[in-house]
Amino acid sequence: MTRSLGKVVGSLAAVLVMSACGSGGATGPTTDPAGLEGGLTVFAAASLAAAFDEIGAAFMTENSDVTVTFNYAGSSELVSQINEGAPVDVFASADLASMTRLTEAGGNATEPAVFVKNTPRIIVGEGNPKAIATLADLAEPDTIVVLCAPEVPCGKYAATILTNAKVTVTPKSQEQNVKAVVSKVTAGEADAGIVYATDVLAAGDKAEGVDIPADVNVIAEYPIVATKASANPDAAAAFIEFVASEPGQKILDSYGFLRP
Repeated sequence: MTRSLGKVVGSLAAVLVMSACGSGGATGPTTDPAGLEGGLTVFAAASLAAAFDEIGAAFMTENSDVTVTFNYAGSSELVSQINEGAPVDVFASADLASMTRLTEAGGNATEPAVFVKNTPRIIVGEGNPKAIATLADLAEPDTIVVLCAPEVPCGKYAATILTNAKVTVTPKSQEQNVKAVVSKVTAGEADAGIVYATDVLAAGDKAEGVDIPADVNVIAEYPIVATKASANPDAAAAFIEFVASEPGQKILDSYGFLRP
């Protein structure tokens, strides 16, 4: 995506300002719940699953006539489904590149806006049996590593990190979403992987995280957009507004995401 982070975040701010003006300048979610109804389908990156489940529940509490349905998967897979005609109202991606594929195909109704950020970490099993402490440890021949597939955002981020660190890793498998990497590590099928900090936190006692040095790490930016084919554009706009509101951001905070 060619838009700078400042411009992208600015788009989100503009949307919120316009929404506030249209409702008397109230703060927080400003859409009148009485005016919203029907179904709302949200396609979101797998790493957002737990946070968006809670956001969806809170949104439906405020908008009792709206039913939100989520589809979680790798962002690259989701955008392919959308571009092939899958019915969806809102798309939240774990990277800018997947969103660019949507906008270049003309599938967006609004300008994408970054609503949250994330940082990759190394995930290891409980107790860190292999004593993994650095990226270089992932290259040890007796260390079983799983990564996301190259086309998936978490796979692209991992590839960039390993290139920056000048470390070559041959993964045992390449998964289609970040949750699959977490599952293999926590199940003992792999010693380590590269996932998001939020995924390590969500794994609880089943896993531990190893920090990646800032000079080789990346920041994952998550944009969100209403789709051109949305059958419920008012609810889509309200959901995006809720995600960006203070209540929505507090929920994302609680799962370890970073504000833009």
